Amino acid sequence: MNLILPWPAKELSPNQRLHWSKVARAKAAYRAACNLTAREQGATKLTAERLHVSFTFYPPNKQRRDLDNLVSSCKALIDGLADVLGVDDSKWAMSFALSEEVGGMVRVTIEGIQ
Repeated sequence: MNLILPWPAKELSPNQRLHWSKVARAKAAYRAACNLTAREQGATKLTAERLHVSFTFYPPNKQRRDLDNLVSSCKALIDGLADVLGVDDSKWAMSFALSEEVGGMVRVTIEGIQ
């Protein structure tokens, strides 16, 4: 299964120093947006017990970014996707990559593990 999910809001970056309530609202909004977007693209509950999930980040511009910060920014994405798929993210093997192409999205590839 391949999905294209929204780019995380700047408020979700671990480098931001914001009030906890503003961060909480941004996390809730991003989780809901990723959940809805995944459902619109056909994601549903899976029967697999374990998954391999690959994330490729396509930044919205050519600004330099750190992959570790992007991974941290996407915790709400992962939780929203886990809600849709019905497989807890503790059962996922994950890989992350940062594309040099511009796109403002996160491409997610999901495969069941036997």
